[in-house]
Amino acid sequence: MALAGAMHFIAPQFYRPMIPEQLGAPDPWVYGSGVAELALAAAVAVPRTRRRGAYAMAGLFVAVFPGNVQMAVDAWDAGGSERALTLARLPLQVPLVIWAVRVGRRAGRPAAGEPTR
Repeated sequence: MALAGAMHFIAPQFYRPMIPEQLGAPDPWVYGSGVAELALAAAVAVPRTRRRGAYAMAGLFVAVFPGNVQMAVDAWDAGGSERALTLARLPLQVPLVIWAVRVGRRAGRPAAGEPTR
């Protein structure tokens, strides 16, 4: 997640086409979502904030799904080799959401063999 967030700043041109025209200029959305991904990666890395961070990350995966659909539609219309890649990304969102929810559910629970507080 941290790498994905950093990529918004390293290669913003990759993300700009995902932003629907109705939302206006793409850069605030590209950089804002990059900040969100970095913040959520940090939240999930810290045990104290892991539960909230994981649930927020699941929400982010759902929120960016329309952008991934837009990218797939644009690649399909343009043809070329990006079609398969952009289409393959769509079903990958499902396991990412499931993973984030599972992390959220497990956060704060004692590990096997640990005493409860």
